[in-house]
Amino acid sequence: MSDRSPILVWVRRDLRLTDHPALSAACQTGRPVIPVVIRDQGVDDLGAAPKWRLGLGIGHLADRYAEAGSRLVLRSGDAVEVLNALVKETGAGAVYWMRAYDPASVARDTAVKSALKERGVEAESFAGHLMFEPWTVETKQGAFYKVYTPFWKAVRDRGVAEPVSAPGRIPAPDSWPGSETLEDWNLGAAMRRGEDVVRPWVRLGEEAAQGRLGAFIAHKVSDYDQTRNLPWTDGTSCLSENLSLGEISPAQCWHAGRRAMEEGSKGAETFLKELVWREFAYHLMWHTPRLLDSNWREEWEAFPWNTDANTPEVIAWTQGRTGIPFVDAGLREMYATGRMHNRARMIVASYLTKHLMTHWKIGMRWFEECLIDWDPAANAMGWQWSAGSGPDATPYFRVFNPITQREKFDTNREYVDRWIAEGRKTPTETAQSYFDAIPRSWGLSATDTYPTPIVTVDEGRKRALSAYQNRDF
Repeated sequence: MSDRSPILVWVRRDLRLTDHPALSAACQTGRPVIPVVIRDQGVDDLGAAPKWRLGLGIGHLADRYAEAGSRLVLRSGDAVEVLNALVKETGAGAVYWMRAYDPASVARDTAVKSALKERGVEAESFAGHLMFEPWTVETKQGAFYKVYTPFWKAVRDRGVAEPVSAPGRIPAPDSWPGSETLEDWNLGAAMRRGEDVVRPWVRLGEEAAQGRLGAFIAHKVSDYDQTRNLPWTDGTSCLSENLSLGEISPAQCWHAGRRAMEEGSKGAETFLKELVWREFAYHLMWHTPRLLDSNWREEWEAFPWNTDANTPEVIAWTQGRTGIPFVDAGLREMYATGRMHNRARMIVASYLTKHLMTHWKIGMRWFEECLIDWDPAANAMGWQWSAGSGPDATPYFRVFNPITQREKFDTNREYVDRWIAEGRKTPTETAQSYFDAIPRSWGLSATDTYPTPIVTVDEGRKRALSAYQNRDF
């Protein structure tokens, strides 16, 4: 291969130009760079909201590449076949990409690397989606961490590479291979009428992500310890949307938070701990892939959860019609915005797995369908943490009371009133927007009577504790 052979940069969940090690390494060679996005089975299997959000992100990134004198090439199919075909078409001598850590992606990437090397093509993966590669963080005994606090202590003083700037110009090939279009892909098809409702809540692209980070550090991080638990106020960074698709790197967030902490900001360390909680989720997914689809604590396989997603109770939960305002507000916020406040996520998950005695996988899959900040590791660990079956989990006998939680964290009912329309003469615009987004087949209206609880707080708690006390393990 000639030193002028192109390099394919395989773009996945790294929709940025800044602090992109694979892209930077390719540009530094001076060889032509051909960025490519592949619609493979992993993309097709995404839920409605994350697939739609991915499409928006790819479209925005294409504009960024164009500004840098380049373009995105879109292809569909098996990754090995697509990359082999592009190597043949372009004469590419190398393929670079940023690492993924879920088992399906690891298997795919291993097959790609093997196939490329067999034909003499350089294949190199780069870090960047995480700050700490999962295999580099070990206990003194050489094992992986199973509890968060020791993990945090092990990495909090580790060095994190400084973010690198975006390339000014990306070297282009003499001729470009053919490309499919985002219109052909139609990644937003499953959103239907919900697309217009959710779209105003999206903050698209790396510029928006960096703006979010800057505003958070300048105006919110000092009070983050308190405000992050209050769903009625804008007290969080909201960066999970952008981190999930790599529109900003965790290193960029870490260094901004670290500077704020060194300057005396009280909430900055808590923000850093939240970034490390994300790292911990990936650490566990890498070392114990069953986190994604099985009870992490294997003894919980015997627990008598309901596994039928079509029971009236579960359907009421998915529709935000449980009759428990804090639970319903969280589920409606998710359906209308693609996000849910973290405090609400805990309450919503606890109610499903404990009060309704329903398997966490049913809730996890609903979140996979509805979240624009869906992340495989964080979603799975969050659900298993809430259910009690996961690593470092909340004990099963700790059953969140959604009424007292609302009284503590939404004292004036601002969050509940923002998202619950029934029973109000003039519902808020946000509460009404939920009914504008849901399928018409649900037959729900803002003028309906608000439901009575499908399971009362006391009844659900007693049922959950009884099942826990009588478990076979």
